[in-house]
Amino acid sequence: MKKYPLSGINFHFRLNEHVIMIVMAIVVGVLGGYGAVVFRLFIRFFQSISFGAGDTNFLQHVMALPWYAKLLPPAIGGLIVGPIVYFFAREAGGPGVSETIEAVAIRGGIIRKRVFLVKILASALCIGTGGSAGREGPIVQIGSAIGSLFGQLTRVSADRMRTLVGCGAAAGIAATFNAPIAGVMFAMEIVIGNYGIATFSPIIVASVMGTVISRIHLGDYPAFLVPPFTLVSPLELPFYIILGVVAGLAGVLFTTMLYKTEDLFKRIPIPNYTKAAVGGLMVGFIGIFLPHIFGVGYDAINLALWEDIAWYMLVILVFVKIAATSLTIGSGSSGGVFAPSLFIGAMAGGSFGYFIHLLFPSITASSGAYGLVGMGAVLAATTHGPLHAILIIFEMTGDYKSIIPLMLSCIIAYIIASQINRESIFTLKLVRRGTDIKAGREVNIMKSLLVKDAMTKDVETVSETMHLNVLLQSTLASKYSSFPVVDGEGLLSGIITFQDFKAIIMEEGLEDLVIAKDICTSKVITITKDENLDSALEKIGFKNIEQLPVVDNENPRKIVGILSRRDIFAAYNKALINRSLIEGVKK
Repeated sequence: MKKYPLSGINFHFRLNEHVIMIVMAIVVGVLGGYGAVVFRLFIRFFQSISFGAGDTNFLQHVMALPWYAKLLPPAIGGLIVGPIVYFFAREAGGPGVSETIEAVAIRGGIIRKRVFLVKILASALCIGTGGSAGREGPIVQIGSAIGSLFGQLTRVSADRMRTLVGCGAAAGIAATFNAPIAGVMFAMEIVIGNYGIATFSPIIVASVMGTVISRIHLGDYPAFLVPPFTLVSPLELPFYIILGVVAGLAGVLFTTMLYKTEDLFKRIPIPNYTKAAVGGLMVGFIGIFLPHIFGVGYDAINLALWEDIAWYMLVILVFVKIAATSLTIGSGSSGGVFAPSLFIGAMAGGSFGYFIHLLFPSITASSGAYGLVGMGAVLAATTHGPLHAILIIFEMTGDYKSIIPLMLSCIIAYIIASQINRESIFTLKLVRRGTDIKAGREVNIMKSLLVKDAMTKDVETVSETMHLNVLLQSTLASKYSSFPVVDGEGLLSGIITFQDFKAIIMEEGLEDLVIAKDICTSKVITITKDENLDSALEKIGFKNIEQLPVVDNENPRKIVGILSRRDIFAAYNKALINRSLIEGVKK
């Protein structure tokens, strides 16, 4: 502890954990902000090469291009992006938020050092050449990768590493939306998954720094040109509840279509690194007729908010955007689902608001207000994060009158979507490949290990005709406490433990009368060799037993091995060490 005189006052300064994390958060926030700025500049660069236009009036410019100038850029972009992702960093494919969540929940915040460079290049190419994807997901992964890289270089603990990853994510979202509060909530709600005080302060600081860097280099402008919000009458609120239902279903449709399309592309018998070009070609074909779907689609969103687009076009664009984004990301290209969710919400909300206003003009706002609320509601439905969805739209409007309709629609949309799909658009990707972040690292390792890799093939069995005295002699010398009982053909007929015969051994004269079949348990809990160790541990814990007979997949009475608690934990410890070594190499 040091004392510094300051105007006659003793000033105490102590370099504690909190101060260290705040300093680190400032660094990561600045770097994350610059990552977002550089990424957006790359997108503009590739857009200018591909279409001859940057962000300004992009849609208007592209609509005037000949058909071939719309068809080819997304295909060429996919042709370049596919190999980059496949050969250099496959986790850079898709939105990237899923991989960030996995890194925080399972790998202690460790993200490979090359990811942020590959992500910047691949996603900027995808979006800049017309791929139907958002820039927010990539910015989250870029910022998170920067936070992880900084943590690896400074050799911080796993807890600090996770916080730094959250700081990078918050800085990225705050920088791209010019919305620091929403950046904080996204990092806490989606990436970190909790609201711990220890992580809250650094993430706030990082989000503020990301916003400052963005405003310095990109200007203090909102992401969208939002018209003034009007709640005409309290009688209008039930319509926003209905909008929440519509948005929830739209979010579910988007999530479902995205992964159905991914499954479809997996079955196409061509090299994986060429599939993004096929998806890009399909997107280019759609863009010939509806160029609104190219890139992030912010120009089209602004048209919907300001009611400069026909109602039937709003309806069409809901489904076309879902298809185009599913083709882009499902084919293996690199881009986010954040902006597409906002796009779908603006179109779905705008079309819904058009009909509501047509039916009840005196008590409802125009379609633009519903489009604005729809953006937040579909985002809440797809990400399962209603709080950050509410705050993003609220920060963009700056109008407190929008908060009640926003809260209603976003919460209803989240409830509808979560009831239909347990997983969000981000976590579903992890669950589909066997990683349940809600279960934690230990369960995921257990699920990755199979019984056949941990079981003991040398099984000590007991014949069902074995007399009690012989049974005692053979079992007391064994290291096991339970024994499968087999019939004359060697097939499983029961299981016997010391608990089964400890009472009867006190009775005199029964040694030659009682056989194993008389005292064994005939209802045996078994497991097959192709089940995972998590399932085995669950079965063992259910009855508090020590061993499980492993039986053949085809014949549930044919014993092929024995699995004990000791075998399970030995296999787990070995896998844990192997994974730690692999992660160390990847650094």
